[in-house]
Parts: sequence; structure tokens; C-alpha cells
Amino acid sequence: MTSLKGRIRESAGIPGPVGVFDSGYGGLTILREIRRALPQADFIYLGDNARAPYGNRSFDLVYNFTLQAVEYLFAQGCQLVILACNTASAKALRSIQQRDLPLLDPDRRVLGVIRPTAEAVASYTRNGHIGLFGTPGTVASRSYDMELAKLHPDLVLSSLPCPMWVPLVENMEADGEGADFFVKREIDRLLHIDPQIDAVILGCTHYPLLLNKIRKYMPREVTVLSQGDIVAASLLDYLARHPEMEKRITKGASVRYLTTEEPDKFSSLASVFMKDPVQAERVTIDNITS
Repeated sequence: MTSLKGRIRESAGIPGPVGVFDSGYGGLTILREIRRALPQADFIYLGDNARAPYGNRSFDLVYNFTLQAVEYLFAQGCQLVILACNTASAKALRSIQQRDLPLLDPDRRVLGVIRPTAEAVASYTRNGHIGLFGTPGTVASRSYDMELAKLHPDLVLSSLPCPMWVPLVENMEADGEGADFFVKREIDRLLHIDPQIDAVILGCTHYPLLLNKIRKYMPREVTVLSQGDIVAASLLDYLARHPEMEKRITKGASVRYLTTEEPDKFSSLASVFMKDPVQAERVTIDNITS
């Protein structure tokens, strides 16, 4: 049986699907918008639901888990992988790009969601005061602070971890009354930190499923930025600037859904995210790095 590294070598340079990875379900909000932008492209979505959530895990664990996922998607023939997870983008992307890609295959690419969001945010603020809702891991990483400092040093960023928001979504309570308390509380806390905030980044791909609640309690003059549209537009721009990568994406308009958890459970909730029926397959990725 061909090893993982062997499968990666065998698929080098051969067109394949776009890989989209998340620790769980949230990246489906990114996949949904990317598919709208690239309707002819093939996709593989991989959710590491068995080990989710990543938000409170250490940098080393998130890096190791994310690298396993990237290697798995490369072995499936993906030439381009999107880390549709803010925590993985914050804690693993740079190391994978700089340390692992040159060894695995220097012609493949792994992209994240933080830089495109940081690039776009300046066009949504009038006074330069930005808010960020994120998982504890994303906020603690200060990845948004560092990207904004490089791209838009005049912007003022205030960040708030929201540890209850992902469980609300994954327990299908996003529209329930209990969500109102936690959403309103975190909005009030963020605006107390900086009352001048006029644009807020939803720095976790789960959070768009709370958008109705967020808009209910957010002042109307504050723009709420969901990442799906931003990442999709950024990917289109990237492919326009790198036509050699665009040619390495197969065009069959297909999508496979893979999960490390129970597939029926994943399919049920993923259908809510995608607003279409989903049929998932179960895979194992935590013992494949040899």
C-alpha cells in the first residue's frame, strides 16, 4: 500500500479538487461562498470534528492536527488547500507554509482566512476603530493584531473571545432564546471596551450562523463582517494572479464531505450550514503522518 508521502508525490502537479479544512463545521460557511464564486470547481471539505473544537487547544496541538489534515488533503490530490478556520490559520498556517510545504511539495499552496479579512476590513470602517469576535485561541494568538499592524497600522483593534458561541452553533441553539443572552453580553462587552467601534469582524467561521442574533443587538451604525464573501473574493483574485494554480483545479462541480466523526451527525448539521443536503464520509487522519 502506498504511503501518505508516496501518494503526495504521485499526485504532484496533477490537477485535483480544492481542499477546504476546518476543525468542525464552521468552514462550511466559507465553502458555501467559495462554491458560489467557483461553481465549476471540484472541492473536498474535511472537518476534524472528532477533535474539535480547536479554539482552546495549544499552538503545538493545533499545528500538528492541521498539518495532518493538509497532508491528508494533499494525498487526495488537492493542489490548493484553504484553512477555513481562524484558529488553524492563526496557529498553524505560517509554520506549514514556511517549514512543511517546501518538503511536502513546494508547488502546492495552503491559504488561510485571516490575511484576506485583514486586507479587506479597512474599507468598512469610517473612523478606524475595529472590533473582533473570535475563539479564545484566535484572540490569544494576536494574529489579527499582527496582520492589521502590517497592512493598516492606523486602525485600532479591540478583540473579545466568545467561548460560548461555537457550542451554541454546534448544539443547534443559534436561533434559541439562550443565544440571545450570550450574544448580547459579548456585544455589550466589546462596545464597552471601545464605544467608537464601527466595524466588527466575525473572526470564527461558526459565527455567521449567529448573524440574526448579532444584528439584533448590534447598533445599526456598526458594520458586521462575515468572512465567506471576503475569502471567496480573495481566492478569485489569487487565482487571477496565479493562473498556473487555477489550471491545477479540476472542474467537475463536485464536492465531497469528509469528517473524522460520525458521518450521519456531521451530515445533519452540515446540511444546516450549506442549506442543501449533505452526505459525509468518515475518515481517519490522526495516524497518517508516517
